[in-house]
Amino acid sequence: MAKTITERADIIPVLAEIFREYGFEGASLAVIGDKTGLGRGSLYHFFPGGKEEMATAVLHHIDTWFEDRIYRPLRESDDPAAAIGAMCRAVSDYFHSGCRICVVGAFALDNVRDRFAGAILDYFAEWRNALAIGLQKTGHAPDRAIDLAEEAVANIQGALVLARALDDPAVFERAMQRIEKRLL
Repeated sequence: MAKTITERADIIPVLAEIFREYGFEGASLAVIGDKTGLGRGSLYHFFPGGKEEMATAVLHHIDTWFEDRIYRPLRESDDPAAAIGAMCRAVSDYFHSGCRICVVGAFALDNVRDRFAGAILDYFAEWRNALAIGLQKTGHAPDRAIDLAEEAVANIQGALVLARALDDPAVFERAMQRIEKRLL
C-alpha cells in the first residue's frame, strides 16, 4: 500500500525517484500527480512554486543526505581512511549499486543545468573538497588530494552512466572497488 502523503517532507523522496525516472522536463505535473497520487491543488499546496520548487527541494534533500553521510564525515573524521571506505559503501548503497541514477548529474547534463547551477556546483564541489580533505589527512599533498578526489567523483559518475547504459550494476560495483582501492 502506498504511503499517505500528509506533509511536504513525505513527497520529496517520491519526487526524487520521479525526476530520476523521467528527468526534469519529462516529469510533467500529470506524471507527478499520477506517481504521487496527489492532485494539482495538493501539489501546489506543498510546492507553490511548482515543479521548479519541487526540484529545488529534491536537490536540497540530496545535499543534506550527502552532507550528513559523506561530506561531514570526510572533513571531520579522526580516521580518514575509515571515512573514505565508509564513503564508498554509502555511495554504493545510495545509488543502489549503480541501479539508481544521480539526479544532480542528470540535471547537470540536461538543459535545466543553468536553472539549478548553484545546487549542481555545490554538490560536486563539496564532494570533491570533502574527499580532498580526507585524502590530505591520510598524507596526500593538497594538489594530489584534489586530483585524486576529482578522479574519484568523475569515476563514480561515469560508472553510474556506464552501468546504466550496459544495464549491468556489476560495472558500478567493480568501479567502486577500484575507486576505494585507489583512494586508500
